[in-house]
Amino acid sequence: AKEYELRQYETTKWVSTVIRGETQKEALRQGFWKLFHYIQGKNEKEMKIDMTVPVMCLIKSGCTDFKISFFVPYEHQDSPPQPTESDVFIEERKAAAIFVRSFGGFASPEKYTEEAEALARILRNRGQPFHEDFFYTAGYDSPFKLFNRHNEVWYFKK
Repeated sequence: AKEYELRQYETTKWVSTVIRGETQKEALRQGFWKLFHYIQGKNEKEMKIDMTVPVMCLIKSGCTDFKISFFVPYEHQDSPPQPTESDVFIEERKAAAIFVRSFGGFASPEKYTEEAEALARILRNRGQPFHEDFFYTAGYDSPFKLFNRHNEVWYFKK
């Protein structure tokens, strides 16, 4: 479908942190820097790790906790260095089928919500079962990239 795609992802590891009680924009900023410090060597091996995309943010209905995540590069998937900050952790996400809607431009929290609502509406209209109580935002570009930006919202298939 041109409004969305269904992707199959394998089991992968991500480095994540949860920011509580902030706006989505502020949580993303704080979470990004915590994870950036991890990849810059704030880990048990003091190892620098390449920056990856997307930068993910878990949005749960009616919740002010935001989980921010970076994908652990393939060469570190088997044994990622453990974070040294207590609120940064490695998580394994199980293989899943995910409905994805892509859009361009600079993505604000409002734009992510608008796109997620549009995707949810399309999936409901098509009778596609999905987990409606949460979605992920995925940002692929540096804030310095001005054109041809790529953003996504993800709903997990039931």
